[in-house]
Formats: sequence, C-alpha cells, structure tokens
Amino acid sequence: MNTFDETFELTQNDFQAIAFLLYNNVGISLSESKKHLVYNRLIHRIRSKKLSSFKQYIHLLDDKNAPEWNYFLNALTTNLTSFYREPYHFELLAEYASKHLIHKSQTQPIKVWCSACSTGEEAYSIAMTLIDTFGCIDPPVKILATDLNTDVLQRAKKGIYSVKELENLTDQQKKKFFNCDSKKQYFQVKKEVKALISFKRLNLISKQWPMAKQFDVIFCRNVMIYFDKQTQQQLLRKLAHYLPIDARLFIGHSESISTTQTAFKLMGQTMYKRV
Repeated sequence: MNTFDETFELTQNDFQAIAFLLYNNVGISLSESKKHLVYNRLIHRIRSKKLSSFKQYIHLLDDKNAPEWNYFLNALTTNLTSFYREPYHFELLAEYASKHLIHKSQTQPIKVWCSACSTGEEAYSIAMTLIDTFGCIDPPVKILATDLNTDVLQRAKKGIYSVKELENLTDQQKKKFFNCDSKKQYFQVKKEVKALISFKRLNLISKQWPMAKQFDVIFCRNVMIYFDKQTQQQLLRKLAHYLPIDARLFIGHSESISTTQTAFKLMGQTMYKRV
C-alpha cells in the first residue's frame, strides 16, 4: 500500500510519539521521510486490534511488558539480507581465520558473534565459510547469532529457504550445506551447520549484554545506519569491550568508524582490527 487509508490519520504528534518509542527502546532513529513506512507497517495492527486511531495504538505501548511491544518492534525493524551478502567480507573472514584462528582452535573454539542475524543468511554464511576454511563439517567454532526481531529469529532457527533465496549459491554449496525437498523448491540447512549456531534475541542498545566472554570476530553490518551518532558511538564502545586485541569487527559497506576513535583500525573494505 503506497498511500494512506483515509479511515485513519497518522498525525505529526502520533508519528513523533512512535519515533520516540522506537528510538528510546532500540536506538533506531526515524526521519520524517519514514512517515509512510510507519503508517504502512502499523496499520494492520490497528485493524487487528479493532482500534480507531494511532493514538489508541500508542496507548497500548504505555506498558513496556505489553505483548504488543513485540509486534511493534517486529513491524518497524528492517531485515534485508542474503547469503554471502557483501561477499568480500567472507573472503576476508576466511583469510583471517586461516592465518590467525586455526592454530588457536587447537586449545579453544573460535567464537563469532553475528549481532544482527535477521532471517539467518548471514550467520549460516559465516558457518559455511568457516567449514570450508577448516576443511571439515564440524570445525571448532561457536557462532552466536542475535536479533531484536522475534519473527526473523524463528525463521533463522528453522533454516528453510526457497530456491530464489539460494540464488547466490553454487550447486556444490547447496549440496554440501543443505537438504532439499523432493521437488527441489525448498532447502533446509543441514543439522551439522545448524549445530555451530545459537540463535538468541538481543537488543543492541540494552545497558548490559548477557555474554560473558569475548569474541574472535564480530559481524555488526548495516546496523549503525539506523542509529544516530551518539548511539553509534555507544555501540562501538560496547563492541570494543567484547573484542580482544587483534580481533576483527565487520561493519556494512555503507558504514564507517571515525578515525578519531582509538579502539579500531581499518584493515580494508570495512573490516576493522581491535587495537
């Protein structure tokens, strides 16, 4: 739907209230240009709850424990992803793992955090890359995959994808990492690949994260573009805390880290080293 339904009006006050709730709770900053997006993504919730206005809907969110919060956040978070998206990052990951991580894995597993995993393609791409790098289906690797959106996490856990969603993969990759149905219309990630990944819900702007240990690699790609500068800086400080010296951070191709900060050094193509 590209135009507003005249039955309902998203007033400027309503939009600002929604933008404040989203920013205050998950750090996403909404510009005025997103008003149509907000309308189109929330209007079905207003209808399903049999409400007469956006104002009534906003009142439902007064209670932070209200079940509607999940629907609200799921509706307003963006989940664009694909297998091996920004493929040069997976080449850099394989190179880094070969040079710096394989020898370490003899004493402890390699730990990777995919911090905005969406429907799972990025996390599975990391797993497949490391399987290829180690040359075995069960490498000493533990991948934590998190996201705010509970809907996409459920899809990620199932690991079922259509032919179109696997169009970036070769036939060899499909055969190696997936089982397909008899009609070859849907593919499911093999259990050995799934075994490397734990999917969990996490709000990146929470004051405290539950993880106790540091990671060898963190993927935090195409997340900061939704945050303002202050929230970006806060996130980077927390990410730095979870990376030991020389560990790697991957961010999105349209993102960058200021040269004035001292925690990260650019190593090329939006891959950074913890310094």
